[in-house]
Amino acid sequence: MARIDKFVWAVRLFKTRSLAANQCKTNKILVNDEPVKASKEVKVGDIVSVKKSGAVFSYKVLELLEKRVGAKLVEQYIRDITPTEEIEKYKLFQASQKSYRHNGMGKPTTKERRHLEKFLRQGYYDQDDED
Repeated sequence: MARIDKFVWAVRLFKTRSLAANQCKTNKILVNDEPVKASKEVKVGDIVSVKKSGAVFSYKVLELLEKRVGAKLVEQYIRDITPTEEIEKYKLFQASQKSYRHNGMGKPTTKERRHLEKFLRQGYYDQDDED
């Protein structure tokens, strides 16, 4: 048996184990449709559901593991059983997020910031010359 936070981290559903544990605390990870704590033991045959951006992704546990595995080996340990409606919902969310921020809006890129700083420095020095 393996802890749910370790398991979802090991099969690469989350980038870090602490992120997986935090998702358990906020009831974003479900085992057999029930919210669980990070210390919950997962068994072969359990259905692990992960809430992400309004969609619920579901996976069936095929085999347990303790250490993180490479991306190619993940298929040996879990099987994706997510309904197509949930996948479409997630894709729609991603598309809406991409169209939300247009280029040049929000925080400037490093290149844009350098150009802005250069422009402001030149304007500052030009004002000093007039005095």
